Formats: sequence, structure tokens, C-alpha cells
Amino acid sequence: MKRAGQKVVAGTEAPGTSQTNKKQKTSLCGSGFGESDPCSSMDWGSLPHHVILRVFQFLTLVDRARASSVCRRWNEVFHIPDLWRRFEFELSQPATSYLKSTHPDLIQQIIKRHADHLQYVSFKVDSSTESAEAACDILSQLVNCSIKTLGLISTAKPSFMNVSKAHFASALTVVFVNSKSLSSIKIDDTPLDDPSLKVLVANNSDTLKLLKMSSCPHVSPAGILCVADQCHGLKELALNYYILSDELLLALSSEKHVDLEHLRIDVVSENPGQVQFHTIKKQSWDALVKHSPKVNIVMYFFLYEDEFDVFFREETPVTHLYFGRAVSKAMLGRIGMNCPRLIELVVCANGLQPLDDELIQIAERCKNLTAMGLGECEVTCRGFIEFVKMCGGRLTQLSIMEEVLIPDSDYSLDRLHLEVSKHLGRMWFPDMMPTW
Repeated sequence: MKRAGQKVVAGTEAPGTSQTNKKQKTSLCGSGFGESDPCSSMDWGSLPHHVILRVFQFLTLVDRARASSVCRRWNEVFHIPDLWRRFEFELSQPATSYLKSTHPDLIQQIIKRHADHLQYVSFKVDSSTESAEAACDILSQLVNCSIKTLGLISTAKPSFMNVSKAHFASALTVVFVNSKSLSSIKIDDTPLDDPSLKVLVANNSDTLKLLKMSSCPHVSPAGILCVADQCHGLKELALNYYILSDELLLALSSEKHVDLEHLRIDVVSENPGQVQFHTIKKQSWDALVKHSPKVNIVMYFFLYEDEFDVFFREETPVTHLYFGRAVSKAMLGRIGMNCPRLIELVVCANGLQPLDDELIQIAERCKNLTAMGLGECEVTCRGFIEFVKMCGGRLTQLSIMEEVLIPDSDYSLDRLHLEVSKHLGRMWFPDMMPTW
């Protein structure tokens, strides 16, 4: 650690160096302030453990390992349990990934010396099956763990989905059985199955608060219902729409269950026309909101226009809506009619029909709307200004692509930004690229 523009040269004595200075240990940071600089005589090896530990917490894993070789004291700090409570394993194949893979020797050292210290753990893998299998091998060795949060992150598909279901389930079972205090699990795009969920519930039902498991095709509605029935402290749940059911919502609404804070739902169609989406009853939604009145219900739609038919035919208490593909005017009209709790709406594409009437209806009926994003859509400047005027200053986020706005006889783009800024109470300009 050297100050900019300074050099520390070990074993070289400058002319005129005093005998006292020769006896001082070489400092790890050069002195630019004369003898008053505390770094000029500091013995870094004698720093208190808590100070060295604080330094280590700011270092990357590679730099931390290098620093541990400075002296015996620093190496001792390198193995202090607190330093290993939070750890991310990066696993990749050098030829196919940008990830800097965690060194195998370090992995074995962690398993041998720090498995029982790990509490907040994640595995980041590339798209290769080998990396996902390596992650499962590490999980299988954590027999003395006390993990509180676990995340399995694939930087690209398919990764974990290519691992055999038996291998994956066996590895997770080790963690589920031995931890007994898991509070947060994020395992999207994995071969998680119902028996694994039952093991999770049997050992961690009192502590589980967050379960994120979208795109897990081996999980059935019965599996997630088991979680809802027994994990009464569950506050956040993320899943695919095909798992959502009236029974699940009612289980989350029972008296013994805590108030749910977030319900995140992915509505995805991989094969257009081959999936028939089911309907959730209004009574089930009403029961959830009555039990958890502040719950955020977030829905991410990746459907084709002809697949939206069953949604928002009646009042739905959704709060955040994201449409990743084109959505029809009729669908947006239903949202304005039947989504009174809506807080945020993002429409990435619509077509070439102006959405003036739909936006005005949303502004009129969705009194909680505070964020809006429009991508490949069209709205006249007059209609857009009317929408903003009705919403006023409560629109804290307004991301509209410039090409969305159609100038008319009343408003040019230059005048539009002044009018919108006036109604929002802050300076506003249309976006040149999407910000959502």
C-alpha cells in the first residue's frame, strides 16, 4: 500500500539517514509528511485483530489471500470465523466464462476449516454443466454448516438444469438437513423438486422467510402449498404462475400465517399456443389482501398477445406490472379497470395504436400509481400531458422513450417537456434509451 507518486525501497539508505531511522521497520506506506506521519514508524504486523479484520473485509478474495501471507498475525486474521460468514463461490470453465473461478485449493480450505462458519452463501456459475456440478459437490460437503441464506445464481442458462435431479436434490438435502436456520433461499432455474421442499420445511419451517424459486419445473403446486402451510413466518415468495393456485393464496391468508410482504409471479410462455393459463378467483386474492393489506404483488409477463385472455377480467390486487413483450390496448384497458392497487407499470411494447385513452383511464382509477415506463408504444403529446396532469407529483418515476411521443397541433416535443415538468414539480425530459 503506497501513496501515489512515492516509492518504498527496502534495503536502500538515502544519504544523511539517521541511525534512529535505520532501526525503524520499513513502512508499508511511504511518508509524504515528514516524521509526523504515523505511517512512517507503524508496525503493520502489530495492528489489533479487529483493525486487520476490517481491512480484510474491504479486500477481494484474491487480495485477501495475498495479504494473509504478509505475516503470521495476518494469516491468523485470515482464518477468523467472522471473515467467512459471507462468501460467494465463483465456479466457471476458463474457456467459456468471464468469471474468475474460486481456486480449488481455497475451496478445500474453506470446507475443511470454515464450513461451520458459513452463514450467507451464494454460488455463481456460468452456463456449463461442469460448473453447476462443482457447486453441487461443494454443497454436498457442507455437513457442519449453519447457513442462513443460500443463493444459486446462473449467469446464463441452462447450467443447474443440466445437472441430474438426483445429484442436485442430494446436495441440497445436506444443507437443508444440517443448517436448521435457513431464512432466505434463492434457487431459480434449478431442478428443485417437491421432496426437497419437504426436507426444507421439515428442518427450517420456523426460520424460512424468503423463498425464490421461479422456473423450477419439477416443483408442483402441492410442493409449494406444503411450504405455505408449514412456514408460517414466510414473508416473501417468488414463483411461476403455473404453481399459483386458490389453495396457495388461502394458505398464505390463514390466521397462523404472518403478513406476506412480497409475492412475485413470473407469467412465462415458452411455447405459444400450447399453454392454457388458469384463472385465480377474486375471493382468493381478496383473502390474501385482507390478511396482508400491505402486500406487494408483482407480476412479470412474457406472453404473446393472444395468451392474455384469462388475466385481469375482474379486480386483481396486483401492485407492480412488467410486460416484457407486446401487450394489446384491450389488455391495458382491463388493467385500468381492474387493478386499483397498481403502483408501477412498465410496458416494453404495444404496437402502433395510440394509448391515450388507456393511460388516462389508468391515471383516473389507479390512485396509487407512482411509476410508469413505456417502450415501443405510441401516445400523443396531448394524451400524455393529460395523463401526467391527472397523476401529478405522485409520479416519482416516469421513463418514456422519446419516439413514443407523437407531436400534435397543440404540443411539440420542446413544449411537452416544459408542460410535463410543470405538472410533476421537477425537471423532466423523455429518455433516449430504456432505463427500466
